[in-house]
Amino acid sequence: MVFKWRARRMRLRLGLGCYRVGPLWLWKALLVFVAIAFAGQLLGVIYNKSLQQDRLRSLFSSDGQGLSLGSCRPHSHVMFLKTHKTASSTVLNILYRYGEEKDLRFALPLGYQFGYPLPFNAHRVKGYRGPRVAEFSIMGNHMRFNKPEVGKVMPDDTFYFSILRDPVALAESSYAYYKVVAPAFKKAKGLGDFADNPLKYYDPRLRNNHYARNLLSFDFGLDHNANFSTTLAQRGEVAIRHAFKLILVSEYFDESMILLRHALCWPLDAVVSFSLNARQQKPSKGSSWVDKAAAAQPPAMALTDNQRQKLREWNALDWHLYQAFNRSFWDEVDRFGRARMDQEVVLLQTRRKLLAKACLRDGGRPVEASRIRNKAIRPFQSGLVKILGYELQPGLDNATRQACLRMIRPEIQYKDLLDARQFRRAAPPACPGLGSLCEERPLLPTQDRRAGSGGRREDGGGGEGLGRESVIS
Repeated sequence: MVFKWRARRMRLRLGLGCYRVGPLWLWKALLVFVAIAFAGQLLGVIYNKSLQQDRLRSLFSSDGQGLSLGSCRPHSHVMFLKTHKTASSTVLNILYRYGEEKDLRFALPLGYQFGYPLPFNAHRVKGYRGPRVAEFSIMGNHMRFNKPEVGKVMPDDTFYFSILRDPVALAESSYAYYKVVAPAFKKAKGLGDFADNPLKYYDPRLRNNHYARNLLSFDFGLDHNANFSTTLAQRGEVAIRHAFKLILVSEYFDESMILLRHALCWPLDAVVSFSLNARQQKPSKGSSWVDKAAAAQPPAMALTDNQRQKLREWNALDWHLYQAFNRSFWDEVDRFGRARMDQEVVLLQTRRKLLAKACLRDGGRPVEASRIRNKAIRPFQSGLVKILGYELQPGLDNATRQACLRMIRPEIQYKDLLDARQFRRAAPPACPGLGSLCEERPLLPTQDRRAGSGGRREDGGGGEGLGRESVIS
């Protein structure tokens, strides 16, 4: 009786008013309807997710070819002189991605660069056994250029290219990254102080001071400490023109990528990139993120117009090269066609935005390394400013995730990955007389990059090697 009374009260509260609540078939129908609705909603979620993943897969597989390249054949032998502080890490990522996707063989250094700052020597290439013994397709890590030695490693039909940057902007970036290792920068109170009287701080005999004067000329293998003369500068310009088929300009990066894509006969997606090694600026007007070339300078790097002019005079050889190849660059653009260039740049930028939206969290903005959950893709830190990286969108299918990961993987980790894949079954090459320099095991990102196996410095112990700091570009 008590149970029936309580049941009656419950039905009254529910507004049913009587013991009978309808026929049993009605309840069964209601349950079936609810089950169908739930299943439909679940299937809809799965279907939408499947559609999204299909769209992402097609985004990488078919939409990134760009405008027709005609009947040209893609270059698979490429040498990139990776100059310092010129967006060259982003360019190297492009080469790493293309070579990995095409299963090409890389000419990799024993450590992280080819004995820099010593002039390049062919025996610095891991797996090198002598001229033409083994074919390498892509070379792009830091070196001090030495064409005869590079020619021993790379095939005769290799496409050589490099990239330049305004020497003042380069000096700002170089000061930020190498302040603690270049004696000339370390002694100065700020970059402006250095610019006012460079000879007060600069001693060409001291290790790592090459970062403080005509760094571009140094990377190209020229005499960066020579007194400037027009004849000397023009001689260096001619040597570069003779060795390289294309010189890009950092300040016009997108236009540079279009010229490079057509010169190499590569699809558009091959040259789409996200800016790597971006620097963080101070928060202003609600934004903390900026491309490295436009980063706000801390007080130590602030310059007056007069100090900028002094830096051009101090880096006169680089300034000559920059002006000369900037003119050549726009001559190339004119031959390509300005209207055609504008069209392709829009396609490139649109593609970059689409891939950033598909691949990256935080709206595609770079983030501080400490905020990147995956420690394996945190960028190496160096200098006065924080180096930013990226985080991937969650929930990507494996193929899309791998494609996105290639675009944001930092240079050091990418080199380690390629090294491990390329040499996992290879026996050490025969290099009589070179001892442990013949072959070094690949270093992990967490290992000390000041030394290779056996504690040997990457610069061979006798040059102006920088160790960890010099892997940043």
